[in-house]
Amino acid sequence: MRLSAPLSEVKLSELKRRARRLSRAEGIPLHAALDRLARAEGFARWSLLAARAAEARSSPPLDPPLLERLAPGDRLLLAARPRQGKTLMALRLLLDAARQGRRAVFYTLEFTEAETRAHLRRLAGPDAALARAPEIVARDDIEAARIAAELESGPPGAVAVIDYLQILDQRRTTPPLAVQVAALEGAARRSGATLVVQSQIDRGWTPGAAPTPGLAHLRRPNPFPVEAFSHACFLHAGAMRFDALT
Repeated sequence: MRLSAPLSEVKLSELKRRARRLSRAEGIPLHAALDRLARAEGFARWSLLAARAAEARSSPPLDPPLLERLAPGDRLLLAARPRQGKTLMALRLLLDAARQGRRAVFYTLEFTEAETRAHLRRLAGPDAALARAPEIVARDDIEAARIAAELESGPPGAVAVIDYLQILDQRRTTPPLAVQVAALEGAARRSGATLVVQSQIDRGWTPGAAPTPGLAHLRRPNPFPVEAFSHACFLHAGAMRFDALT
């Protein structure tokens, strides 16, 4: 699975130059060459890649960074529709924690370990200086009880990301989602770990009066207690909304 990432003007210009060379070398229309390169970047066609680049240009810088907004024991709900950058933001947060020498763990039911490491390397850059590398747990049997036990038995100050909320109870043998969320809340409070849980947004939400979704738009096929989270962060088209819930 390819992760959506902001595209810089430099990268966009380079892709256009490569498309022109490809067009000349293979005798294909320029638009076909652009679409081919867009597919290599994880987009169905060039217009979608260009739209993503435009969104990236409009994204406000996080000041202060997301990690600095969270205290030990905080539980952040990070929610957005697909391809809006929530996983990218979560991985950046983990890299920030790793640079501080804190334990950083990515629990994912979506990505493979190899995919996640590739994304982390790309985000960190070739000259990244990490006091300790983020850990990656990419297994189908991830559930709250295991995460809670690892957080409570590990070093203080850990930062953990769960990717993602709505599939924690996808297996019939796991407890209901509400039970798992309550277990995660308790573990974060007791251990002092900072917990970030990614969440989907209901498919019916579209930008209207507000540029980002909110708590009312969380996708909840199975109920879970929103009050278990201390903060919520919503993303859409380069806009961000950060709310304190407690």
